[in-house]
Amino acid sequence: MEYFGTIRAPREIVFGSGQRRTLGAIAAKLGRRALMVTDVRLAGDPDFLVMLEELQAAGLILRVESGTLPDVPVQSAIIAADAARGFSPDLVIAVGGGSCLDMAKCVALLISHGGRPQDYYGELKVPGPILPLIAVPTTAGTGSEVTPVAVLSDAERSLKVGISSPHLIPTVAICDPDLTLTCPPGLTAIAGADALTHAIEAFTATRRPVTTGLTQERVFIGKNAISDQFALTAISLLWKGLEASYINGADATARAQVMQGATFAGLAFGVAGTAAAHAIQYPVGALTHTAHGQGVACLMPWVMEWNRPAIGPELEQIASAIGVGTADEVIPAIAALFARIGIPPTLAALGLAEDRIAWVAEQSCGIERLIQNNPRALSRADMHLLLTAAFKGDASLIN
Repeated sequence: MEYFGTIRAPREIVFGSGQRRTLGAIAAKLGRRALMVTDVRLAGDPDFLVMLEELQAAGLILRVESGTLPDVPVQSAIIAADAARGFSPDLVIAVGGGSCLDMAKCVALLISHGGRPQDYYGELKVPGPILPLIAVPTTAGTGSEVTPVAVLSDAERSLKVGISSPHLIPTVAICDPDLTLTCPPGLTAIAGADALTHAIEAFTATRRPVTTGLTQERVFIGKNAISDQFALTAISLLWKGLEASYINGADATARAQVMQGATFAGLAFGVAGTAAAHAIQYPVGALTHTAHGQGVACLMPWVMEWNRPAIGPELEQIASAIGVGTADEVIPAIAALFARIGIPPTLAALGLAEDRIAWVAEQSCGIERLIQNNPRALSRADMHLLLTAAFKGDASLIN
């Protein structure tokens, strides 16, 4: 074992049933004028309204920005930031799913440093700290409450794009699984499958040569001794809780397991990074207009099959974490779990047209920061083969 690793995380993570009630006390220590970022549905939710009351009781002056849209169109973040500047917030509080959290990160960035989101695409482009940010997730999936990433959709590029910087990590994450109890089965499945994919890709990412500059030159440094611990624990928690929470949304234990798994997966991939499944999903999602978690989960077993020759030890550890007998049983077990919770098993079932495979292969290989993080190299010809296998549902095309 190589004793090298790093973790980047919020200053404080508060996890547990009812812990959303700590928001007022925590926020009062960070600012006085709080911009609340959420969406239209949550803005009228009873839990959200109680949060507003408790923040006001703690002495905060509030402005609510409820314009978050799915996948955060770039222009919507610009509009929200422009509208909030006159309020002069000294604190941002995000309440909602991954899109709300990403919107809040982007708005806090634009208020702090100006410019447009496009100025910060890629890694390490954020010049310094942003406004203090408290993240209160209401779904268990993206892990954005602990990650250095904000994902936006750029209409000009017809793709999702990412801003990656340690400066985007929220100051505090308040993770209350009670907020996920009303999450419907379909969203529970998609979000949880996204989290499991995060954990698997972080755990099986490439291991880069260690240099003294590695942690400062990259946001995503590949798998390491510290991220591995979070990733493997996340896999175990999600394996235990995901199907149970999908079947019975009122199962508080399963909800807690899934939310903690999603947060741990975020801590893992926030430093290790994700890989080919996420690279492929960006163009696939643009073509099929399907949810991100649905796409990466559909792809994950096929990417694992491609990576199998390079991830033997990791498959053995995953087998132990999920309680299957051998490493060879892991990929079928993951695929079967996804099938049971309604994830499409192939790219054809996801809605991709066969004549777009070549375009997806070209676009996927162009996302080098993710492809380079994959444990087994992928040329364009390899990518076309992998995508064809995932489209037809035929693993023999890969090996």
